[in-house]
Amino acid sequence: MRYDLPDLRLVAAIADTGSLTRAAAAVHLAPSSASHRLTQLETTLGIPLFSRHARGLTPTAAGESLLRHARQIFAQLEQMHADLAPHASGLHSQVTVFANTNAINCFLPGDLGDFLREHPRVRVALEEQPSPTIVQAVAARQVEIGVIAAEGSASDLETHPYRSDRLVLVVPASHPLAMRTQAGFAEVLGEPFVCLHAGSAIHTFMMNHALRLGARLDVRIQVRSFNAVCRMVAAGVGIGMVPRSAAVDGVRTVEITDAWAPRDLQLCVRSRGGLTPAARALFDHLSAKGGTRGQA
Repeated sequence: MRYDLPDLRLVAAIADTGSLTRAAAAVHLAPSSASHRLTQLETTLGIPLFSRHARGLTPTAAGESLLRHARQIFAQLEQMHADLAPHASGLHSQVTVFANTNAINCFLPGDLGDFLREHPRVRVALEEQPSPTIVQAVAARQVEIGVIAAEGSASDLETHPYRSDRLVLVVPASHPLAMRTQAGFAEVLGEPFVCLHAGSAIHTFMMNHALRLGARLDVRIQVRSFNAVCRMVAAGVGIGMVPRSAAVDGVRTVEITDAWAPRDLQLCVRSRGGLTPAARALFDHLSAKGGTRGQA
């Protein structure tokens, strides 16, 4: 079964306007041509895509399904145009990078900013993923460079130290834990937590470690950044866990004594020699930051 873009754009226009005449004008077709296209599409599919009534047209369940897929196709086309346009204006290369939450929130903004200022014709596609997923993606050649927690298993990949950090608890100044310098994760599992959103690498990490201890986190609220975690904690919503480098004024930090608390980050690639010139330049730039410690 074949679909063409003019048909899909017509379906979207009809759904948006509720009128075949207005939809035809929006996609630069004569009303008769638009009517013929819609009838032909419905005949090919064997199902009606719109209900006809005095007020116009509304999508059927099948029409809603087709419309949902059509809008996804339009979004992918726009992304394709966005990716290709810089090449037409002289872009040399694009580098794909997967990184964990810690790296994206605390270190990569500054490090990538420096690199891109030095290499204005390079574009970086950056995506947040948990470390095990990153290792798999690099090994499968789906991504060129990964930034992972050093505890992750990357034995089949070439790795290099990137940054050193440590997970800490952040608590309100008035909280009993604020008087302590250290605590084990098991000691605080009964506390209400402020966490990053579900699906973030560190949220998954925290949930998994709680389950290993036979408990579930009491997640009072989820937010989108470490800064927001700290602000919620400062307001007394709960306690949180962030990298030391992400802690801000207004909260107290308590060192976590668990063996997994140090969060040394590594760069990983299949082979440095197999990288494109742009990816190798980025890998070398980030490698030069190797071992630098996060600042509280």
